[in-house]
Amino acid sequence: MKTKIQIQLSIMMFLEFFIWGGWFVTLGAFLGNNLNASGAETAMAYSTQSWGAIIAPFVIGLIADKYFNAEKILGVLHLAGAVLMYQMSQVTEFSMFYPYVLGYMIAYMPTLALVNSVSFNQMNDPAKQFPFVRVFGTIGWILAGILISALKWDSIENLGEGMLSNTFTMVAIASAILGIFSFTLPKTPPSFKKGDKIKISDILGLDALKLLKDRNFLVFFISSVLICIPLAFYYQNISPFLTEYKVENSTAWASLGQMSEVGFMLLLPFFFKKYGFKKTILFGMLAWGIRYLLFAYGNAGDLFFMIVTGIALHGICYDFFFVSGQIYTDSKAGEKVKSAAQGLITLATYGVGMLIGFWVAGQIVDKNVIEAGGHSWQDVWIFPALFAVGVFIIFALLFKNEKVEYKA
Repeated sequence: MKTKIQIQLSIMMFLEFFIWGGWFVTLGAFLGNNLNASGAETAMAYSTQSWGAIIAPFVIGLIADKYFNAEKILGVLHLAGAVLMYQMSQVTEFSMFYPYVLGYMIAYMPTLALVNSVSFNQMNDPAKQFPFVRVFGTIGWILAGILISALKWDSIENLGEGMLSNTFTMVAIASAILGIFSFTLPKTPPSFKKGDKIKISDILGLDALKLLKDRNFLVFFISSVLICIPLAFYYQNISPFLTEYKVENSTAWASLGQMSEVGFMLLLPFFFKKYGFKKTILFGMLAWGIRYLLFAYGNAGDLFFMIVTGIALHGICYDFFFVSGQIYTDSKAGEKVKSAAQGLITLATYGVGMLIGFWVAGQIVDKNVIEAGGHSWQDVWIFPALFAVGVFIIFALLFKNEKVEYKA
């Protein structure tokens, strides 16, 4: 891969995740403090991510693999997202906010598969090269969080002043920049050529479902759905959890997880080579259970270090599961369904799994935090901790050791 292309892909990843991290982490605090949203309403807003992820495979299967270059679709979706994100910055009621965030997530979630597809298309050794491109996405997420705290948009005294609405304006600008930049990316043409016979299953991207006939991939797919149920608790609740404990610069503290993600992203080739795919992904699953136990028994006082440690575990939680899963999926997919396969795993993780998780998290928060006066966060974190350990056991027992090619 040429240096110029690697730089282009790195900028693409930086902006892709700067956009996501620039509003998604603080969304829970914004909704509760500025729109007076309940736990169930906050769950509805976060669940738009899942609806977008469920629709994503159809967008990818219908368009990216069949008719148009992936980089052009990426540009169009981010330009549309810029408009919707700006509209989100202007509303003052949840009923008005929800349609915009739903439309935005339907546009944004397919781009997660598209940036992977554009990247993998330029790499002759994705397992080795992808982590060094993807790490810039993590850096983008980190800088978004640090910037929000540096500008005091998330400070305790400013939460009631509506300052967090500035995050949507910031992200709208970044989305417009990435939308324009996407048209300069290396060409990623449809995998189907002119003259190829296209069936209905091709148009809908259903060929990627054939991967589920592979026993190991089926176990991985089901485990991906299940592990994202507890994952939803983190994204939905980390910002309200920290702000309720009066933690200043809470977004910067939350970005500590992405800082650790940078280190573990670079260590991923070593773990893949040393321990293989199964053990690497098991490390990630177990880390989810440990982090939630640390949240459950930590607080903003003498045990605040436990919460900090739980946040710092995000590098293992995310890289060892999600990035490993993306590499594994790419290794199992045929040339004609690479984009659709990435869309399929996006559906399993950010779609079905988190959709269930956000709903469950909303119900548990309403019962144990809002109705209880905000003093029962321990009960919120215990459920995902135990659930993650259960998924760890299921995957450990059912997934048979399989060599995933990883050239170091």
